[in-house]
Amino acid sequence: MYNELDLNNINRRDFFSTLGVGGLIAMFPWLQSCTKEKNEAIRGEKVRIGMIGTGSRGMYHLNNLLHIPQAEVVALCDNYEPHLQEAAALYPEAKQYDNYCKLLEDKNIQAVMVVTPLNEHEQMAMDALSAGKHVFCEKSMALTLAGCKKIHDTYKQHNQVLYIGQQRLFDPKYVKAMEMIHSGLIGSITGMKAYWYRNNDWRRPVPSPELERQINWRLYREHSAGLVTELAAHQLQVGDWALGERPESVTGFGDIVYWKDGREVYDNISLIYRYPSGIKMSYESVISNKFLGLEELILGDKGTMELEKGKYYFEEAQPAPGIMQLINDIEHSVFDNMAFAGPSWVPETASISKGYPVLENMHVTSGESSTGAVGDGSIELLTAFCNSAIVNEKNDRLVEEAYYSSVYALLGLQAMDEKRIITFPEELTI
Repeated sequence: MYNELDLNNINRRDFFSTLGVGGLIAMFPWLQSCTKEKNEAIRGEKVRIGMIGTGSRGMYHLNNLLHIPQAEVVALCDNYEPHLQEAAALYPEAKQYDNYCKLLEDKNIQAVMVVTPLNEHEQMAMDALSAGKHVFCEKSMALTLAGCKKIHDTYKQHNQVLYIGQQRLFDPKYVKAMEMIHSGLIGSITGMKAYWYRNNDWRRPVPSPELERQINWRLYREHSAGLVTELAAHQLQVGDWALGERPESVTGFGDIVYWKDGREVYDNISLIYRYPSGIKMSYESVISNKFLGLEELILGDKGTMELEKGKYYFEEAQPAPGIMQLINDIEHSVFDNMAFAGPSWVPETASISKGYPVLENMHVTSGESSTGAVGDGSIELLTAFCNSAIVNEKNDRLVEEAYYSSVYALLGLQAMDEKRIITFPEELTI
């Protein structure tokens, strides 16, 4: 039972100052670089970073790095000049490259961030590790199952740090929610459900037709696996995290239902992952309706956790406060002998409960943008990467979590493409 912390009295700003207490680090070992002690130990030190890829996501990270004292961006690389110049305006002192291999030759650079189309992750990440650089690579890990395994094996062969862009692992409300789940707050897990709904075509303006695939790479199979790697990869890992198991099989359906504009990736997907215990996690993503938004639900026999909203609910209504119970008793004594339509007032039931927050002052997002959101764990993730790079502290568990989330996404794509149940291949186990 992880009950060392007050479950209802920690806000996001103060959360990571509690790390190191009790079993938290043992439970979440990827947070070892976020502790107050670690931040104090490296105070005043910096890691020199080269950014490979300066599109929307790259710029999101570059803006966040401005607020991390341990980060010094010394180089920028992009083969699309408008993006490179936008980044250069933010970091005018940084060297500029249009070829990432040249950037990797720069001995002044200690760490690189690979924020490029998915099909480029594999080679860039392996080249950077082999060049002696610490590596932050955006999710998913790679476009193919073999590529994920190659990156993992390359990481194991070198002494450098590797981080993958899975910010939920560092989002305080997710960390706190998982601690509460493992404390038994919602009882035994009986099911899990995740979804991400949007209503947009996922396209970006193209100044010239020959740039279509370079700019809208997410829509084409040679560059992207679509919704499974761009969205689902963030969410599939929470099942393992909550349940302590890894899925043994997956099946599902994928189609291009609405955006029939020449894209090659599905715009409507449904997946079911089955765990050894028999528990299932369902996953859906549709980008032609945004009503449901974004969420991951962990269902227990005593309650439910909404991870993205950072709220939990109980199956049975909690006892009413004393004053409300008194009012209820008075109403019953007055009206019990009177005939009228409908029941007397009763305390709030579980089905209409507004829920209880896992932290104070939380930030949540509708998930309408791929770029990022305030308070989604990205700052904590980048801070941890900088800290790890400065002290050369590898975290195998973090790499393992990122590896499996990428593999689950790609196995889901295979199940949809082949219209069959896919069993987790033993050769992909790490």
